[in-house]
Amino acid sequence: MTSDSMNIAGKTAIVTGGTGVLCSQMAIALAKAGANIVIIALGKAQVQKVVKEIESLGVKALGFEADVLNESSLREVREDVLEQLGSIDILVNGAGGNAPKATTSEEQSFFDLSFSAVSDVFALNFLGTFLPSQIFGEVMVQQKEGVIVNISSASSFHPMTRVVAYSAAKAAINNFTEWLAVHMGQEYSPAIRVNAIAPGFFIAEQNHRLLVQPDGEYTERGQKILANTPMARFGEPDDLIGALLWLVSDASRFVTGTVVNVDGGFNAYSGV
Repeated sequence: MTSDSMNIAGKTAIVTGGTGVLCSQMAIALAKAGANIVIIALGKAQVQKVVKEIESLGVKALGFEADVLNESSLREVREDVLEQLGSIDILVNGAGGNAPKATTSEEQSFFDLSFSAVSDVFALNFLGTFLPSQIFGEVMVQQKEGVIVNISSASSFHPMTRVVAYSAAKAAINNFTEWLAVHMGQEYSPAIRVNAIAPGFFIAEQNHRLLVQPDGEYTERGQKILANTPMARFGEPDDLIGALLWLVSDASRFVTGTVVNVDGGFNAYSGV
């Protein structure tokens, strides 16, 4: 295996949720590796900010304010991308998140959870992975090659307390990753690979209040996580880059249907 196997220069990579803390760094890393980048996210100003940063790296970048649950919007994006960049080689399904009304707490029991909030969280995380895979994956079928990387979570293996909808949706992503890998390989082309990355615990906007107190100290929940993470720290966005570049390149050309843990050992630790 040589360094050439990691080469993705000139490829077109779509990153959904590409303005988030983790996925914006993934998009920038793919750009630094030479890929042209397409950012899909809500919030026009945030999309353009990331696009400008990527353009400064000397690659082409497109930004679209689009909802990953809106089929017609994604089809329009697909046509624009093909017209301007000519191919869709990599898809990173990074759109996702949680919501307070879908999270149990001392003030909100399981029986108080809003059905619509739970439905929205499940849809954003699972269907927001399914639909882009369907729409952009169809181009990969025509090309007979491509790579899809889904973003799962440590909570997909052992569901975390409180975040019932989020954990269930991420577990569904793991199953879908395996299913789609087999389907693409058997029905269309073995050169279409589907894998997932399961980040451990990274402090971001969606979980900040659960992990960090207003005074900056870790909450009881945050302390429990660190106590059960052998590397004894929270992840940083750059910690995901090695796994991402490996999965989207020919360095992992015989890898499909796999969920890669990037969690500091959290999933491996039994607690004793």
